[in-house]
Amino acid sequence: MNKKTARLRRAKKTRAKIIELKMPRLCVHRTSQHVYAQLISADGAEVIAASSTVQADVKKEISNTGNKAAAAAVGKSIAEKAKAAGVTAVAFDRSGFKYHGRIQQLADSARENGLEF
Repeated sequence: MNKKTARLRRAKKTRAKIIELKMPRLCVHRTSQHVYAQLISADGAEVIAASSTVQADVKKEISNTGNKAAAAAVGKSIAEKAKAAGVTAVAFDRSGFKYHGRIQQLADSARENGLEF
């Protein structure tokens, strides 16, 4: 089992538990250069809000797209978009990544800006 397969296996188990909770999920993905976040409805049918370091409004706030500051900016942006859509409580789906570094920074920033999970 390679690194990616193990991560996807962890993600599958986490998503199965989140489906039982029947609440919107904040799904996070990271690459070496960017951080992405989506707010997905409880039934998984639609994306309520999305934010990433690729978007112009987030990119202008940061100098580098692959660090903790960029992740914090994405967390702030997704929290603001979620509040605008009327969502305050979400389940955090870290997609099998460790709760460490950029993933942790994004989560902390989202919490500070009004999301509960």
